[in-house]
Amino acid sequence: MLATSTLGVYLPIFAVSFMRPEHIVFTVLRQFGTGVIISTAFVHLFTHANLMFQNECLGDRIQYESTAAVLLMAGLFLSFMIEYAGVRLVQWHRAKSASKSVEDSSDGASLQKVNTLSAEMINIYVLEAGIIFHSFLIGLTLVVSGDAFFITLFIVVVFHQFFEGLALGTRIAALGLTPRAALPLPGTGHSHGHHHDHVQVTHKESSPVIEQSPSERTLSNESEVTPTVSFTKKVILAALFAFVTPAGMALGTGILGHFNGNNPATLIAIGTLDAFSAGILVWVGVVEMWAQDWMLGGELTNARPVKTILGLGGLIMGMTLMSLLGKWA
Repeated sequence: MLATSTLGVYLPIFAVSFMRPEHIVFTVLRQFGTGVIISTAFVHLFTHANLMFQNECLGDRIQYESTAAVLLMAGLFLSFMIEYAGVRLVQWHRAKSASKSVEDSSDGASLQKVNTLSAEMINIYVLEAGIIFHSFLIGLTLVVSGDAFFITLFIVVVFHQFFEGLALGTRIAALGLTPRAALPLPGTGHSHGHHHDHVQVTHKESSPVIEQSPSERTLSNESEVTPTVSFTKKVILAALFAFVTPAGMALGTGILGHFNGNNPATLIAIGTLDAFSAGILVWVGVVEMWAQDWMLGGELTNARPVKTILGLGGLIMGMTLMSLLGKWA
């Protein structure tokens, strides 16, 4: 389990050393990962939470039929609040810093990059939190499952962890390396990764020429290839995912003689964590990954037809394969 999780999450991080994150292979993998996250939220976590709350061992303790849906919305709302508060904090900090160096164009470009990176980091933290919650539970329930189901469930979870590792790893690998829609610069209104303060159009021999300000040139040149997240930090972020399922398995082994999967308190606890994690992954998968990449200034918003078709294929494949695994897990 440790080997498979490690392979899945670290493969994209090391592969980015050999090819640019804008390469079509990374595009397909990122969209495959988006499909995996969305399917995990709905097919695996939300469905499993419903099954927990509908277990006959609970008796009449859970009389509200939409308990799982309410907890999903709670996870969704908390994810929104965390990202919204983070974005507002970043904007406030940048506005304060920009007021001290408003005439320095290079500082303006640097602030834009810091702003974009901060939004990416908040997204990664929220994504990893949702994944870690349910990956730990997967390891725990795998060990305490009956012997008759262990081998089948183990094989399914191995594939599950590999696919989910790819989903997380492709996002970690791209941190600070790929352009992304940024938050507005102080005093400029909304911006999606491009600065439009001083753009002039001149005509020379009937050909339009766009003259960019120094801050625009600095931003466009630096944001293409300059890594702004250390390799060590990416390795640490990936390690959290790689070790969390084995940690759940270790705990399951320790409590194997005392664990009762039909205990009402256990059923409610697992169902609550599953539904809450589903809400987190719905927010990240649908808003931060799917909508961001396809409609909000991401890599596929204005992509060429071939890249669009391949990206769509990766998205559908991720949803399909992860949903298929839901038959056994």
